[in-house]
Amino acid sequence: MVGAGLFGATFAHLMTQRGKRCLVVDRRPHAGGNIYCQDHDGIAVHAYGAHIFHTSDAEVRRLATSLVPFNRYTNSPVAIWQDRLYNLPFNMNTFAQMWGVRTPDEARAVIDAQRAEARRRLADAGATTPRNLEEQALLLVGRDIYERLIQGYTEKQWGRACTDLPAFIIKRLPVRFVYDNNYFNDRWQGIPCGGYNGLTAALLAGSDVRLNTDYLADREALDALAHHTVFTGQIDEFYGYCYGALAYRTVRFEHERREVSNAQGCAVVNYTERHIPYTRIIEHKHFDAFGDEVDRLPFTILSREYPSEWQPGTEPYYPVNDAANSALYARYRALADAEERTSFGGRLAEYRYYDMAPVMRRAIDLVNALSTH
Repeated sequence: MVGAGLFGATFAHLMTQRGKRCLVVDRRPHAGGNIYCQDHDGIAVHAYGAHIFHTSDAEVRRLATSLVPFNRYTNSPVAIWQDRLYNLPFNMNTFAQMWGVRTPDEARAVIDAQRAEARRRLADAGATTPRNLEEQALLLVGRDIYERLIQGYTEKQWGRACTDLPAFIIKRLPVRFVYDNNYFNDRWQGIPCGGYNGLTAALLAGSDVRLNTDYLADREALDALAHHTVFTGQIDEFYGYCYGALAYRTVRFEHERREVSNAQGCAVVNYTERHIPYTRIIEHKHFDAFGDEVDRLPFTILSREYPSEWQPGTEPYYPVNDAANSALYARYRALADAEERTSFGGRLAEYRYYDMAPVMRRAIDLVNALSTH
């Protein structure tokens, strides 16, 4: 397994259970990939950004919870626009804060009127379908929500104007006419108690793990040790960028310790105005402390997230799945499909963004597929 992140670790765990010997190698000095947590005097800091485990997949849930205990964390972020606070996702609390409405019918009336205006503008432009992300978002949620809570955040995230982003990036936006700030629709969510390192260690138990090991620098020797290789790194790098480099967005983190027990009152606060350089601030202790537990430690750790274009030497986070990059990935995928002794899995190898539970599902499916051969 090339990569000790969630895909590689899950695959290794399941293959070890089936009696296989597994070697897991990773360039980094730690296992866990982007779910790795750093301990800051008792606070588990999500070193590569916030990760909330959520799923409706019963098999994935059973696997994860069989290895480590999970807490009851429920993702309920808030957004700040022009010093005004809004609940996320878009729900009756959001609409009450934005328009002063109280009932679902009142909220629907406002949103439907703004959607109708977006349809008229599109028709006046001679278009039958949205031509960019802005037009798509306006058709889905209307102008107020788009301009206050989507536009600036999205443009910071992608480094491009919403009018220059493809419409398919936002296929749907959840609009809920209930007073419910739970961000996810999945039946179950939580975070491993104390952070994700325990889950990683449990998944890798029984496997041989070599950190600080660059597979691509010694590919022939490492491949000779195994009957099959599972690669979870960048697929274009695997093939020496022979068709060119795929584009990614990356994130820089700025961590701060404050000598207060509770700085912002929740784990995730989005800053949606374009001129504010960071997209959100994470307060990590809220991932694993609830109610009065938050005040147990008299300090807190905050992380600001600054998106930018990926450059070699930085961590690739988000694939830029526009038409050009999707076509480029298809060429690499054709090479990968022809491999007989190497499989590819995970967000970098498949050039798509995955949440954690789908990553584990993909690893389960690959194990099952290889086990039938």
